[in-house]
Amino acid sequence: MAKRALVIDDSRAMRTILGGILTDLGFAVTDAEDGERALETLRRCGPFELALVDWNMPLMSGFDFVCVVRRDSEFDGMRLMMVTTETEIERMADALEAGADEYIMKPFSKEMLLEKLKLLGIGPKNH
Repeated sequence: MAKRALVIDDSRAMRTILGGILTDLGFAVTDAEDGERALETLRRCGPFELALVDWNMPLMSGFDFVCVVRRDSEFDGMRLMMVTTETEIERMADALEAGADEYIMKPFSKEMLLEKLKLLGIGPKNH
């Protein structure tokens, strides 16, 4: 059974790009356009192995999503990676302190994302 990934970004193009990369890496991908919809998906589908989370979104930011998810022990094993244009070290520290497992800045390459997945221990074995 494929590992499941949740891609959360208000940009349809970014959801498509990230979803395509993750699908190529063997993940079953679900997406959401903001943190609130992503939480609804988690409540309906249970934990995913991975969530790629944009920081700046309407309704609920990625940072707020990470905070909410990390308060619920049901999602303790879920890996959370911020995928964002936020480049300030303080923002990165805030995200990691809130419970994000990794942080990747846009723009990035498939290879960069693959390296981050390997760091999280969920990268594909054949890449």
